[in-house]
Amino acid sequence: MSRIGKKPVTLPEKVNATLKDRTIHFEGPKGKHDFVLPKGINAKIEGGQVWVERLSDEKPIKSLHGTIRALLNNVVIGITTGFKRELEIIGMGYKAQMKGNTLALSIGFSHPVELPVPEGLTTKVEGQTRIVIEGNDKQQLGQFAAKIRSLYPPEPYKGKGIRYVGEEVRKKLGKAMTK
Repeated sequence: MSRIGKKPVTLPEKVNATLKDRTIHFEGPKGKHDFVLPKGINAKIEGGQVWVERLSDEKPIKSLHGTIRALLNNVVIGITTGFKRELEIIGMGYKAQMKGNTLALSIGFSHPVELPVPEGLTTKVEGQTRIVIEGNDKQQLGQFAAKIRSLYPPEPYKGKGIRYVGEEVRKKLGKAMTK
Protein backbone atom coordinates (compact mmCIF):
# COMPACT_ATOMS: atom_id res chain seq x y z
CA MET A 1 0.00 0.00 0.00
CA SER A 2 1.28 3.45 -0.90
CA ARG A 3 2.36 5.48 2.13
CA ILE A 4 1.33 8.71 0.47
CA GLY A 5 -1.86 7.22 -0.96
CA LYS A 6 -3.03 6.13 2.51
CA LYS A 7 -3.04 9.70 3.83
CA PRO A 8 -6.20 11.75 3.36
CA VAL A 9 -6.25 15.14 1.68
CA THR A 10 -7.55 17.56 4.31
CA LEU A 11 -9.91 20.22 3.02
CA PRO A 12 -9.63 23.66 4.66
CA GLU A 13 -12.81 25.40 5.79
CA LYS A 14 -12.84 27.64 2.71
CA VAL A 15 -12.79 24.72 0.25
CA ASN A 16 -15.85 22.80 -0.93
CA ALA A 17 -15.48 19.46 -2.71
CA THR A 18 -18.18 17.42 -4.43
CA LEU A 19 -17.84 14.05 -6.10
CA LYS A 20 -19.94 13.25 -9.16
CA ASP A 21 -19.24 10.09 -11.18
CA ARG A 22 -15.44 10.14 -11.66
CA THR A 23 -15.03 13.91 -11.29
CA ILE A 24 -14.20 15.80 -8.10
CA HIS A 25 -15.19 19.48 -8.25
CA PHE A 26 -13.20 21.75 -5.94
CA GLU A 27 -14.18 25.33 -5.18
CA GLY A 28 -12.12 27.72 -3.07
CA PRO A 29 -11.13 31.36 -2.63
CA LYS A 30 -8.65 31.33 -5.57
CA GLY A 31 -10.93 29.61 -8.07
CA LYS A 32 -12.50 26.34 -9.17
CA HIS A 33 -10.91 23.14 -10.41
CA ASP A 34 -12.31 19.85 -11.72
CA PHE A 35 -10.22 16.70 -11.28
CA VAL A 36 -11.11 13.55 -13.25
CA LEU A 37 -10.10 10.30 -11.57
CA PRO A 38 -8.49 7.63 -13.77
CA LYS A 39 -9.96 4.14 -14.04
CA GLY A 40 -8.97 1.90 -11.15
CA ILE A 41 -8.87 4.74 -8.62
CA ASN A 42 -11.82 5.81 -6.47
CA ALA A 43 -12.22 8.65 -4.01
CA LYS A 44 -14.61 9.40 -1.19
CA ILE A 45 -15.25 12.60 0.72
CA GLU A 46 -15.88 12.19 4.45
CA GLY A 47 -15.68 14.74 7.24
CA GLY A 48 -13.68 17.40 5.42
CA GLN A 49 -11.20 14.90 3.99
CA VAL A 50 -10.76 13.24 0.60
CA TRP A 51 -9.65 9.60 0.71
CA VAL A 52 -8.09 7.97 -2.36
CA GLU A 53 -8.39 4.21 -2.77
CA ARG A 54 -7.39 1.82 -5.51
CA LEU A 55 -9.59 -0.96 -6.82
CA SER A 56 -6.90 -3.56 -7.55
CA ASP A 57 -3.24 -4.35 -6.90
CA GLU A 58 -2.10 -4.23 -10.53
CA LYS A 59 1.20 -2.39 -11.02
CA PRO A 60 -0.13 0.56 -13.11
CA ILE A 61 -2.91 1.22 -10.59
CA LYS A 62 -0.57 0.85 -7.61
CA SER A 63 1.76 3.42 -9.15
CA LEU A 64 -1.14 5.86 -9.66
CA HIS A 65 -2.40 5.64 -6.08
CA GLY A 66 0.08 8.01 -4.43
CA THR A 67 0.33 10.20 -7.53
CA ILE A 68 -3.41 10.90 -7.62
CA ARG A 69 -3.42 11.75 -3.91
CA ALA A 70 -0.51 14.18 -4.43
CA LEU A 71 -2.25 15.78 -7.41
CA LEU A 72 -5.45 16.23 -5.37
CA ASN A 73 -3.41 17.84 -2.60
CA ASN A 74 -1.86 20.23 -5.16
CA VAL A 75 -5.35 21.20 -6.34
CA VAL A 76 -6.39 22.02 -2.77
CA ILE A 77 -3.23 24.06 -2.16
CA GLY A 78 -3.70 25.84 -5.49
CA ILE A 79 -7.26 26.99 -4.82
CA THR A 80 -6.49 28.11 -1.26
CA THR A 81 -3.06 29.82 -1.46
CA GLY A 82 -1.99 29.46 -5.11
CA PHE A 83 1.43 28.81 -6.60
CA LYS A 84 4.16 31.23 -7.63
CA ARG A 85 7.23 30.90 -9.83
CA GLU A 86 9.85 33.58 -10.42
CA LEU A 87 12.33 33.84 -13.27
CA GLU A 88 15.16 36.29 -13.82
CA ILE A 89 16.84 37.39 -17.02
CA ILE A 90 20.63 37.80 -16.91
CA GLY A 91 22.43 39.56 -19.75
CA MET A 92 23.29 43.01 -21.02
CA GLY A 93 20.29 44.63 -22.68
CA TYR A 94 17.96 41.69 -22.05
CA LYS A 95 14.52 42.63 -20.77
CA ALA A 96 10.89 41.59 -20.50
CA GLN A 97 7.64 43.51 -20.63
CA MET A 98 3.92 42.81 -20.65
CA LYS A 99 1.88 43.85 -23.68
CA GLY A 100 -1.70 43.21 -22.66
CA ASN A 101 -1.92 39.46 -22.10
CA THR A 102 1.35 38.76 -23.93
CA LEU A 103 4.86 38.50 -22.49
CA ALA A 104 7.41 40.16 -24.79
CA LEU A 105 11.05 39.17 -24.27
CA SER A 106 14.09 40.91 -25.76
CA ILE A 107 16.80 38.32 -25.23
CA GLY A 108 19.36 38.91 -27.95
CA PHE A 109 17.45 37.55 -30.95
CA SER A 110 16.83 39.67 -34.05
CA HIS A 111 13.18 40.01 -33.01
CA PRO A 112 11.32 40.19 -29.69
CA VAL A 113 9.88 36.85 -28.60
CA GLU A 114 6.19 37.11 -27.69
CA LEU A 115 4.42 34.48 -25.61
CA PRO A 116 0.68 34.58 -24.87
CA VAL A 117 -0.02 34.00 -21.16
CA PRO A 118 -2.25 30.93 -20.69
CA GLU A 119 -5.70 31.42 -19.22
CA GLY A 120 -5.70 30.98 -15.45
CA LEU A 121 -2.20 32.39 -14.96
CA THR A 122 -1.19 35.94 -14.11
CA THR A 123 2.19 37.21 -15.16
CA LYS A 124 3.88 40.44 -14.13
CA VAL A 125 7.29 41.89 -14.82
CA GLU A 126 9.13 43.52 -11.92
CA GLY A 127 11.82 45.90 -13.04
CA GLN A 128 12.76 44.71 -16.50
CA THR A 129 14.46 41.45 -15.67
CA ARG A 130 12.23 39.63 -13.16
CA ILE A 131 9.16 37.67 -14.29
CA VAL A 132 6.62 36.56 -11.66
CA ILE A 133 4.03 33.95 -12.66
CA GLU A 134 1.12 33.08 -10.35
CA GLY A 135 -1.77 30.66 -10.69
CA ASN A 136 -3.73 27.90 -9.03
CA ASP A 137 -2.74 25.04 -11.38
CA LYS A 138 0.76 23.82 -10.47
CA GLN A 139 1.25 21.81 -13.66
CA GLN A 140 0.20 24.64 -15.99
CA LEU A 141 2.33 27.16 -14.09
CA GLY A 142 5.43 24.94 -14.19
CA GLN A 143 4.93 24.21 -17.89
CA PHE A 144 4.70 27.91 -18.78
CA ALA A 145 7.75 28.79 -16.64
CA ALA A 146 9.74 25.98 -18.29
CA LYS A 147 8.67 27.22 -21.73
CA ILE A 148 9.97 30.70 -20.93
CA ARG A 149 13.24 29.30 -19.55
CA SER A 150 13.74 27.06 -22.60
CA LEU A 151 13.85 30.09 -24.92
CA TYR A 152 17.31 30.97 -23.59
CA PRO A 153 18.54 28.64 -20.83
CA PRO A 154 21.51 29.92 -18.82
CA GLU A 155 24.79 29.23 -20.56
CA PRO A 156 27.78 28.02 -18.50
CA TYR A 157 30.49 30.48 -19.63
CA LYS A 158 29.07 33.95 -18.92
CA GLY A 159 25.88 32.89 -17.13
CA LYS A 160 23.60 34.77 -19.54
CA GLY A 161 20.05 33.59 -20.10
CA ILE A 162 16.77 33.01 -18.31
CA ARG A 163 16.86 31.15 -14.99
CA TYR A 164 14.66 30.51 -11.98
CA VAL A 165 15.27 32.81 -9.03
CA GLY A 166 17.75 31.04 -6.75
CA GLU A 167 18.95 28.61 -9.45
CA GLU A 168 22.71 28.21 -9.39
CA VAL A 169 24.53 27.91 -12.69
CA ARG A 170 27.95 26.31 -12.49
CA LYS A 171 30.31 28.33 -14.59
CA LYS A 172 32.99 26.71 -16.72
CA LEU A 173 36.46 28.06 -17.30
CA GLY A 174 37.00 29.56 -20.70
CA LYS A 175 39.48 28.41 -23.33
CA ALA A 176 42.21 30.74 -22.05
CA MET A 177 42.03 29.30 -18.51
CA THR A 178 42.51 25.62 -19.45
CA LYS A 179 46.29 25.79 -20.03
